[in-house]
Amino acid sequence: MNLAQQLGARAEDRLLIVNADDYGMCQAANTGITSLLAAGAISSATVMTPCPWAPDAVRTAAAGGYDVGVHLTFTSEWKGYRWGPVTRDRAVSSLVDEAGYFPADSRTVEERADPDEVHAEITNQIRRAVVLGLDPSHADNHMGSLYGLETGRDFLDVVFKVCAEHGLPFRLPRTLDGMGLPPELEPVAQARAETADAAGVVILDRLWTLPFELAEGETYDDVREGMAGLIRALRPGVTEIYIHPFEETGELRQIMPHHAKRAMELRLFTDPEIRRVIAEEGVTLIGWSDLRALQRAR
Repeated sequence: MNLAQQLGARAEDRLLIVNADDYGMCQAANTGITSLLAAGAISSATVMTPCPWAPDAVRTAAAGGYDVGVHLTFTSEWKGYRWGPVTRDRAVSSLVDEAGYFPADSRTVEERADPDEVHAEITNQIRRAVVLGLDPSHADNHMGSLYGLETGRDFLDVVFKVCAEHGLPFRLPRTLDGMGLPPELEPVAQARAETADAAGVVILDRLWTLPFELAEGETYDDVREGMAGLIRALRPGVTEIYIHPFEETGELRQIMPHHAKRAMELRLFTDPEIRRVIAEEGVTLIGWSDLRALQRAR
């Protein structure tokens, strides 16, 4: 029985989770993502608990009853706007730079992080979300810093242990199909999927997204067609498409140079064309809370 069937659908059904990453990163993230959650245009979001706007995101999510998980964060990539660990009761020196912030890139995390300190920080990021008032639906990972994609050194054993303890599914694809990664990584993905299964942690069939930045000359119409193409190409099973839908504000323009793509992604799932494609393709939107219920029922 495949994952779709375990969720009560048919084996051939195409189930889609649309997740908004980086909730709580800044005010522009919160206003953009909240508008889509309130409209029912997306399935879920994940909050970055080390970031300054996380309490606002959690308060809004709890009040609205939205499907929100924890965006496990070990990197801080913007030059003038940074954050560091939530762990305060023990040293996590392997997770920070000289200024006390997370490093800007995933490779540094893979090369330097101590697994025990990763475990403490994952636990405390989830704990902070709960203390702020969130009932997390799942967990995923900011910038893929825990997946080992840069050096092959991952922290997924630690992730699965904590997720199993908290009854949370985790964003990990069972196959790399459609991700544009080297095919030689497919056996690695399958092996990690088996590890998740052994830990009792529910994972996805597939994980897809659009390119992070705008290509030269790319317009909103191009981005919309790219998203429509992803939806049309969905395979049977459960796929997550993740986006970064931020409101384009002065704050956002100051934080990041490629803000235009995020503003475009804010429009996509309220765009009548995208909604039409979802309906015509017979795709069913589900939430991470559906996967959490399945995991806890086991």
